[in-house]
Amino acid sequence: MARKIILAVGIAALSLTTAACNTVKGLGRDIESVGEAGDRAI
Repeated sequence: MARKIILAVGIAALSLTTAACNTVKGLGRDIESVGEAGDRAI
């Protein structure tokens, strides 16, 4: 029983970490595109 709970918590933590990483990557791309657009405008 405890082994199943630990496994479930581990899988949940891994999925949350992956989702957070994708969110940070997307935010970085958005900021980079805004910077590039500013460079082109100047």
